[in-house]
Amino acid sequence: MLKAILFDMDGVIVDTEPLHHKAYYMMFEAFNIEVTAEMYDSFTGQSTITICKRLCAHFNLDNLPEELVIKKRTLFTNLFHNDSSLKLIDGVLELIKNYYNNGLTLILASSASMFTINNVFTRFELDPYFKAKISGADLKASKPHPEIFEKAAILAGAKPSECIVIEDSTNGIKAAKSAKIYCVGYDSKNSKNQDYSKADMVISNYKEVTYDIVKQLVS
Repeated sequence: MLKAILFDMDGVIVDTEPLHHKAYYMMFEAFNIEVTAEMYDSFTGQSTITICKRLCAHFNLDNLPEELVIKKRTLFTNLFHNDSSLKLIDGVLELIKNYYNNGLTLILASSASMFTINNVFTRFELDPYFKAKISGADLKASKPHPEIFEKAAILAGAKPSECIVIEDSTNGIKAAKSAKIYCVGYDSKNSKNQDYSKADMVISNYKEVTYDIVKQLVS
């Protein structure tokens, strides 16, 4: 029986990816590194510190990864508070309310920092609907490691077989499947070049996964 929905955030709940893209490329410029589009796409679903460790190793930077993290987060925070384009993904608020009103437990499991998660949840008043929030930045391993979804299921008080993950990234989908959780891949217009082949179901509109539909997916 379905008991919980485990949500990713970026590209699933809120349209932050364009802001992250701007902030990352401003950070790359600040540290004088040239990141290809292909390399940038491979970052999707990973925590900022993991990405910055990769950058320092790949470009042999003398800077500490934490310096890159601070710069990127400072740039992102400025964009977050000043870029009027930030908005929730179409239909997601209605979906969240639909799940909540039908008694499902909602857990946020995102690679974003808790600082960013809390900013998003405060701005869009999402806290009342979610039992817990997990930041991948606070865990030992990033997606595609299953740790974040394993912990999310525990916080939901549910078995992996009683949960559904909603993800938009290759790494997130891999993490969900490694945690043995049914995964809905949300084909987001903001998540380019992601592989949805391992998802159990792929959607492009949240009307495709309302409660009456998903309750039949997990027995």
